Amino acid sequence: MKRIKGFFLLVSAFIISGCQNGLPGEEMVLLDEKVVEVTISKSMGTGDINMEALKTFKDESSLKVFETSIQTAVKKQVEVSEIPDYDLAVSYGDEFPAHAIHLWLGEEGKPSTLAYMVGEGETYTTTVKATEELRALLVE
Repeated sequence: MKRIKGFFLLVSAFIISGCQNGLPGEEMVLLDEKVVEVTISKSMGTGDINMEALKTFKDESSLKVFETSIQTAVKKQVEVSEIPDYDLAVSYGDEFPAHAIHLWLGEEGKPSTLAYMVGEGETYTTTVKATEELRALLVE
């Protein structure tokens, strides 16, 4: 009987720890393909992407900043203005469609907010460190 109780206690612990780690899909995702380019433009509003590029990033270190910032952003509904600061086009090359993402760049010491251009209005927040790295790339 002690073995059965121990087994159920162990299974329960695994289930509880899995629930505390968050549900799948709470973080933003990108394709499982190599990001080759991120194009930044001044946003003209949600639901559309400005095709007039301000900057294009192709170097590995900059691409890593964008990838990490996006993939570690956690789903959290926050109040945002209708016009994001930037539109990001994350490109995987000619064989795959680009991800269009809106970015509300956080102030120093604050997280940033991201949202898929095509989505249900969900917002995702970055870490303060990600905001610092994004500001270093985007703010002159």
